[in-house]
Amino acid sequence: MDFEIKTLDLSAAGAEKADALLVLVPEGFQPGTARARSPLAQLLADAVAARAIDPAKPGKALSCWRPEGVAAARVLLSPVGQGQARRVQQAVAAAVTSLRGTGVKRLVVWLPPATGQGEANGADGGLALRAAMAAVRDASYVYTATKPKAEPRELQRVVLGVPDAQALREDFRAAYATGLGVELARSLGDLPPNVATPTHLAQEARKLAKPGAIRCQVLGPREVEKLGMGAFIGVARGSREPLRFIVLQYQGAPAAQAPVVLVGKGITFDSGGISIKPAAEMDEMKFDMSGAASVLGTFRALAELKPRLNVVGLVPACENLPDGQAMKPGDVLTSMSGQTIEVLNTDAEGRLILCDALTYAKRFKPRAVIDIATLTGACVVALGAVRSGLFASDEALAGALQVAGEAALDPCWRMPLDDEYGEGLKSNFADMGNVAGRMAGAVTAAKFLQRFVGDMPWAHLDIAGTAWRGGAAKGSTGRPVGLLVRYLLDEAASQTSRPLPARPAKVASRSRALAPRTRGH
Repeated sequence: MDFEIKTLDLSAAGAEKADALLVLVPEGFQPGTARARSPLAQLLADAVAARAIDPAKPGKALSCWRPEGVAAARVLLSPVGQGQARRVQQAVAAAVTSLRGTGVKRLVVWLPPATGQGEANGADGGLALRAAMAAVRDASYVYTATKPKAEPRELQRVVLGVPDAQALREDFRAAYATGLGVELARSLGDLPPNVATPTHLAQEARKLAKPGAIRCQVLGPREVEKLGMGAFIGVARGSREPLRFIVLQYQGAPAAQAPVVLVGKGITFDSGGISIKPAAEMDEMKFDMSGAASVLGTFRALAELKPRLNVVGLVPACENLPDGQAMKPGDVLTSMSGQTIEVLNTDAEGRLILCDALTYAKRFKPRAVIDIATLTGACVVALGAVRSGLFASDEALAGALQVAGEAALDPCWRMPLDDEYGEGLKSNFADMGNVAGRMAGAVTAAKFLQRFVGDMPWAHLDIAGTAWRGGAAKGSTGRPVGLLVRYLLDEAASQTSRPLPARPAKVASRSRALAPRTRGH
């Protein structure tokens, strides 16, 4: 889908050729004096005067067919209240959804000067614009990969009309690139598990590296075994699909500057293993690789935006199935860190593949490590589908992620990491168990991961409630790509005010940066 940003007042928006025109109407908006009004402004004034719409009450749009003096065949007037970005997102999503199946290929979305009460054109820049673009992509998304008879996306071009296009050019670029990343994550998440295998994820990662801005290495079972990733190997043992460990590197800053490392859980199907899940809704366990998909989606956006920042992506990918070789409750696994883990529940497998990836992350001497995982049903119980769970060992990192989530309309919520929560992980037969009982399950899972991060600034995003929707709207959401991209852009921008932490030793070559090393672990 093509997007374009233009400087348009209400009169110019009415003259823009399109199949449909969406006009967002904030509370208190004045369409001009009667004498100076354009046909579109007069239509809006008449609709407000007749109470056909109430700008103060979002939720109901007025649809008009071929209004006189307006170039678009269809016009939708949509109230957005005080014009907050969230209201803009909801209004645009509802309008685009209503246009599906109507043959609309070219859409103009007009954001008036008051939208966002300064958010759209203020110092924080473009919240309403970014919200509108995200909503268009989300509402027009169509899954077609394994549906040969499915109708493709109708909407082909969207023009964003704003008071000053030049002032919002960078926000437009960020929103466009983020949208590409979200769509990649959604499309990967929606694929069936017999297609989206670990090998397929590796192939998609290699595609990201083709333009040259990103480097990719894929490690197989032999390399992973040499690294000593016993926890990762233990999970993969029950599947005939070979595991893959994907390493992505984006270098937008000098090599001496420490990178941000993103670690995405890539369980391409989770049956629960020997501790098998109930049959109901088990098909949704194809979404258990959403953390991995979000990392790949974020790198898609990085390739487009090219921020001055170094970023590493790590994706441990495998299936969790109950084969005769599968790990069993009571097994003890030796992780890459040397710590041993008693497997008390094979359905707590995500933390087992992540712990080895977190240990691997240490070799990059990162400024921050963020893991992203559909880790626990307990987080869904705690936060539902609105906010992702955020756990962090570093206050600055936690704050930056929270700010980024709010700005991206992809919010998270800080959860505790008190030491007492880790008591339940004690084991009589290993350094720790992989579960700690039912109480505070999301927290104890995070405490398990924390044992493998050492002194690295670390955050864990539990996206079990936000990565996909169930029911009639079943499908991937692409979250938290928006949060991650916003965080990385904010980090890149911060270089103008403070230097990035330097690595202790400069990485001199590709082979040295990516080749597996076993010493010191």
